[in-house]
Amino acid sequence: MTAVTDRKDPAEGPDEPDTPAPRPAAGLKGIRGAQEVVRVARERHGERTAAAGVGVRRAGAHEVPGARELAETELAGTESAERRERAERSERVGWDDGLIARRSPGAPQEEAPDPVDAGRAGSGVVGGAAYREVLDEPLRERLDALGELVGLSRTRLDPRALAGAGRVLDEAQARRRLSARHTVVAVAGATGSGKSALFNALAGVAISDTGVRRPTTSQPLACSWPTGGGQDESAALLDRLGIPARLRRRPLQGGTADEQFHGLILVDLPDHDSAAVEHRAQVDRVLGLVDAVIWVVDPEKYADAALHDRYLRPMAGHAEVMFVVLNQTDRLPGDAADQVLDDLRRLLDEDGVALGEYDEPGATVLALSAVTGNGVGVLREMLGQFVTERGAAGRRIAADVDAAAAELRPLYTSARPVGLSEEAREEFTDRLAEALGATAAGEAAERAWRRNAGRACGTPWLRLWRWYRTIRDPQAAAAGMRPLPAEEESTARQRVEQAVRTVSDQAADGLPAPWAQSVREAAGRGAHGLPEALDELAEGQTAPMQRPPRPGWWPLAVLTQAVMTLLQIAGGLWLVGQIAGVCPPDLGVPVLLMLAGIVGGPLVEWACRLAARGPARRYGEEAERRLREAAAGCGRARVLDPVSAELLRYAEVREQYVRVTGAVPVGG
Repeated sequence: MTAVTDRKDPAEGPDEPDTPAPRPAAGLKGIRGAQEVVRVARERHGERTAAAGVGVRRAGAHEVPGARELAETELAGTESAERRERAERSERVGWDDGLIARRSPGAPQEEAPDPVDAGRAGSGVVGGAAYREVLDEPLRERLDALGELVGLSRTRLDPRALAGAGRVLDEAQARRRLSARHTVVAVAGATGSGKSALFNALAGVAISDTGVRRPTTSQPLACSWPTGGGQDESAALLDRLGIPARLRRRPLQGGTADEQFHGLILVDLPDHDSAAVEHRAQVDRVLGLVDAVIWVVDPEKYADAALHDRYLRPMAGHAEVMFVVLNQTDRLPGDAADQVLDDLRRLLDEDGVALGEYDEPGATVLALSAVTGNGVGVLREMLGQFVTERGAAGRRIAADVDAAAAELRPLYTSARPVGLSEEAREEFTDRLAEALGATAAGEAAERAWRRNAGRACGTPWLRLWRWYRTIRDPQAAAAGMRPLPAEEESTARQRVEQAVRTVSDQAADGLPAPWAQSVREAAGRGAHGLPEALDELAEGQTAPMQRPPRPGWWPLAVLTQAVMTLLQIAGGLWLVGQIAGVCPPDLGVPVLLMLAGIVGGPLVEWACRLAARGPARRYGEEAERRLREAAAGCGRARVLDPVSAELLRYAEVREQYVRVTGAVPVGG
């Protein structure tokens, strides 16, 4: 019955009759009512779900297991040459079998142009117009944001974490360069679900073999409808799917070629639960490339865990480009079809698949019988409207971007605001200043200022005593002259390292793990050599404090002390002269002079100490401030700036991620 049978694929097995095998007139074996049908299906679903916990890998929220791992199995140049040879042969010899006509002698060579493609006439460019039509402006900008996100993250994240997003970008780029006038729809289902029969019913002719042998379909088979224009661009799409020329078909030219199907490429897939591993691999590969998919289920396997766990639940985000068809309703008695269809909707809702009901976007769910034709017309009408809209490719890419965003969400989102607060920065500066000894240096500078004030304003006898101590113990005197005890020991390395660890932990708090690690690594690189740099700063900042400045009242205090000393000397000489008989005897005046000098000197020194407290304190505070600023500058240049750069980079990629999700207008 099939016209193109001269190059049948040997892998497809022996020829089978084109007419579908007769089905039992009654319902399922042993089932007498709708409740029994649903009960058996639920029991099957429960048993297989339990088994799936061990034998079936539960995929991610938006991931098709192995959907693109076998993309390299697409046909190479030898099959392309074979395809070109057969195309040339079809130009010379027309197919006129009355059923499937690639090029019939009576068929028109040029078809009326499609209104959607009027702007593309005469351009001869596949990629340019398709680029504008497949993707709308928001979706293009989301893809651009995803590319920017991947580029900014390559040096920070594991390449394996970005592999999924990279595949989405590659597939979107490949699809946007191909025809926007075509919609690629795959027909997928389990063994015995009747997907090939439905494929034939939609095509209007028996293209795909049907029969009782399992599996019947061993390789993807495509049927493409013309777009209504003079140029056929379906070949590039079929090349991308890896479907060779011998498995490409055309519907019958005429009544069955519904105008609503113009631009449709229908692909019959092997069984997704086939015992042959290569069949399942073909299904996973093609499902990652098509624009939409029609899932065909039957009353026996509609609740199968292999379908729900491997495909429907991971592809829940692609509900808008998904049809779920309950086939073989002719095998159900009474109103059992409605009962099973309701239970199927319940399972889809549990899988997270949005249902397109009440004018809401989502998957289309309906029941039909490919054998009797009941409900097929409704599916054809819905599919025709779906194809006419020509938005499936864009919606598929948008769903892929959503899936990539969901997969990347743990890498770019945080539960709370992140970043370094002013308190954290000040705490880090205080820790470095403490490690540098800024407080001790300030206190030492204050003591040095007071000591110099005491030396300048003290009594000569006290200065003489200090001079004597200097002669007896020069080392002790030199130690006493040191203004900054911080010079006696190097900067505490452990304190510096602790300060760096603390600030890096505070900066990384709340960040996703890869970015937190990047922040810690940046802080760790800056910590190398930081103690030595702080030591050099301490030496440079404390050198000017060896000789503190003198206030303007110091000369007056020194002169007053000199007067007090002269009074003591004058009173003493007067008393000696009286004892020697040189001066007239008068004890009152010399004694008063000596007492004035003896009491006045310490009083002047005490007054100078009181007056020196304020300047000494300010001098110490100034010394501490300089060290703190030096420590802060060094810590900022070596640690805080690199950490801030990493936080800024994370803020940039997070902004790009928000744009990828479409949560905010990309242009805003």
